[in-house]
Amino acid sequence: MYTEGNIIYFDPFFFKNGDKSKPKYFLVLNSSQATTVLATLPSSVHHLPIDTPMDHGCINKADCGISCYILQKGRPITTDEWSFPEHTFLYGNWIEEYDIALLKETYKIENIEYKIVGTIKPDEFNNIKECFKNSPVVKNKFKRLLA
Repeated sequence: MYTEGNIIYFDPFFFKNGDKSKPKYFLVLNSSQATTVLATLPSSVHHLPIDTPMDHGCINKADCGISCYILQKGRPITTDEWSFPEHTFLYGNWIEEYDIALLKETYKIENIEYKIVGTIKPDEFNNIKECFKNSPVVKNKFKRLLA
């Protein structure tokens, strides 16, 4: 389940910081650690400057601390041709480690508490990892896990 490149949909997702739970996508970026996975929470909320083009791909701007990978709505990104229904943003500063045991304890019932949406296409997944490895905001320890 927590395999690199998998998109998982949790309903609801319980945030580490205590924010109100809600349905949320979860993209596994690295699963090489025994007890944790590195992941990001895709968002349909646009936190980029208003004049930013909605082009599919990476935006890294060190001068203003922006690191984002844009997934265009309707563009197939998984091996089974699934796509997000809205423009979706992967923000470098939202990458976190998650405890696998806690995830397994919290989300037990597939197709009720969570659903595996699909696996990102290899080229797309490599582009996402490259984007974050070259990010001005991603922590160095996370960059090493993406290498």
